[in-house]
Amino acid sequence: MSNYPKIGIRPTIDGRQGGVRESLEEKTMNLAKSVAKLISENLRNGDGSPVECVIADSTIGRVAESAACAEKFEREGVGSTITVTSCWCYGAETMDMNPHWPKAVWGFNGTERPGAVYLAAVLAAHAQKGLPAFGIYGHDVQDLEDDSIPADVAEKILRFTRAAQAVATMRGKSYLSMGSACMGIAGSIVDPNFFQEYLGMRNESVDLTEIIRRMTEGIYDPVEYEKAMAWTREHCMCNEGEDIANHEKAKTREQKDADWEFIVKMTIIMRDLMHGNPRLEELGFKEEALGHNAIAGGFQGQRQWTDFYPNGDYPEALLNTSFDWNGIREAIILATENDAGNGVAMLFNHLLTGRAQIFSDVRTYWSPEAVKRVTGKELTGQAAGGIIHLINSGATTLDGTGQATDAEGNPIMKQPWEMTEEDVDKCLKATTWYPANRDYFRGGGFSSNFLSKGGMPVTMVRLNHVKGLGPVLQLAEGWTVEIDPEIHKVLDKRTDPTWPTTWFAPRLCDKAPFKDVYSVMNNWGANHGAISYGHIGADLITLCSILRIPVCMHNVEDDKIFRPASWNAFGMDKEGADFRACKNYGPIYK
Repeated sequence: MSNYPKIGIRPTIDGRQGGVRESLEEKTMNLAKSVAKLISENLRNGDGSPVECVIADSTIGRVAESAACAEKFEREGVGSTITVTSCWCYGAETMDMNPHWPKAVWGFNGTERPGAVYLAAVLAAHAQKGLPAFGIYGHDVQDLEDDSIPADVAEKILRFTRAAQAVATMRGKSYLSMGSACMGIAGSIVDPNFFQEYLGMRNESVDLTEIIRRMTEGIYDPVEYEKAMAWTREHCMCNEGEDIANHEKAKTREQKDADWEFIVKMTIIMRDLMHGNPRLEELGFKEEALGHNAIAGGFQGQRQWTDFYPNGDYPEALLNTSFDWNGIREAIILATENDAGNGVAMLFNHLLTGRAQIFSDVRTYWSPEAVKRVTGKELTGQAAGGIIHLINSGATTLDGTGQATDAEGNPIMKQPWEMTEEDVDKCLKATTWYPANRDYFRGGGFSSNFLSKGGMPVTMVRLNHVKGLGPVLQLAEGWTVEIDPEIHKVLDKRTDPTWPTTWFAPRLCDKAPFKDVYSVMNNWGANHGAISYGHIGADLITLCSILRIPVCMHNVEDDKIFRPASWNAFGMDKEGADFRACKNYGPIYK
């Protein structure tokens, strides 16, 4: 991306001239500047640039100033707004009326002027007009001359902004399906109405023969290909694992070398299909240079492709990773098996965090008793209550190795602007590339294999579609865990030893789906999960409320949940109110 949406800051004020307004001008504008500074110093876009704020040219006291502000915001590429004030204002005249801009209002909690009264009044106006807004009201009274932002207010401003920026960044982009439905997986039956009405995105699709056409006709950058092959030989082919295929199915060395060349070309071509590549125009391929403006995509693979051609594991893993032969970069969201439900969950996670995402099968719940039965050993520590085996052949980012470390030496999945060459080298060395299991992948190829480091806080997420209900999101916060190497060896061999593994222990609580690890697995709504570094459940809940997608399963503490103020009108049962509010308002772009 070259242009990210901006956050519009709207300083509203009491419109009464002749003493009242004049006394509040400096204070109101200072609050707006404080909010802009908070956001730009703490939040970044996917390329590492600070999230940019645009402040109205003047305070907003009457409707003409609201209109002038809206015009400026349209010109400046604003995607969401935060209204701030320390005083009473004329709510219906000063409110943000753009139906596509997520909106929040901070009413300064002070006694000298009734900012909190305006907050309540304008939130009522938003509810009455069907334009939900987030209300931000500090816990403690501040003095009028205090322009600082209290910690509880700052937390809500940043939570709203992360979610609102994600919503605005998706708008107008594409999801690219490379191929179609995979092996009957419902998630890869891509619903264009969902993307259009809920996310403001369009759907693009290419047949998988387009990849072969580009290979055959040389529609890729040959210079980059040579660079990519040299890098792959140095960092990946040197870590090729032992072929587990029986003798008659094993490929020859010559065939395996040809597979490596094939999958490197696949990687370049799949990226070019999503993002375009100006180098192709220089080579005479003007149309192909454009790409599909895809912020996310999916690759069908199985089975029509993988029964005949090398699998997509290498392209999927590399594109979803924060680096490749061109260096450290933002991860590219690509869903295995074109599972758009999981691809959207990966996209949500990525836009909220800037980090690469793990795509996994939510494969197996291992109870402590079952582990003891098959290994003779006991699970301990965070794994003691049971674990979930996250494993899949495809798009498990190499960042998921956990080989990058923070200042204290803890494993982490970093944002790309924090990655170092040492981190890159460790992730690559921790990854073995096994010749593909040809019982699954008749066409061959290579699959990544690694074991994620334990101790990383993570959130597992999934978007599902339910007929009659629509889209619904579920999430589970927890940790990656380390288990006894002998236990891992036995359990891993019962699945597929050529694929990457992450052992996951969700955080348990008194909510029914989280009473034990079995319940988490038993309540998971599909076969895949998108796993993000960090406990980001609260941000996801805020994001989903903007998009009118109810959250059916989560283990987030109640005091961290932040939804639009009008959700309070839909009943005292918070989760039920979420479903009712989302149904009432419907998708933003319908």
